Amino acid sequence: MSVRPVVDLNRCEGKAVCVAVCPYKVFEVQLIAPAQAGRLTLAGRLRRLLHGGRQAVAVRSTDCHACGLCVKECPEEAIRLVKAD
Repeated sequence: MSVRPVVDLNRCEGKAVCVAVCPYKVFEVQLIAPAQAGRLTLAGRLRRLLHGGRQAVAVRSTDCHACGLCVKECPEEAIRLVKAD
């Protein structure tokens, strides 16, 4: 079964722990585009504002080996592994 990481942008605070622990370089912390920010909840928009609009993105999700380090280490519990389509 193939999986991919999904970052909940309503929870992510862009601390880059996932970037540091992922041995496969799946994540980057980036500025979130206004179009993505428009879908955030009020709490998510406030988090985004407080952290300069930077959040984790799984830019190379196909490189994920489902080791689970990102899920385990994320301080906001903002990452989950889901079955790939």
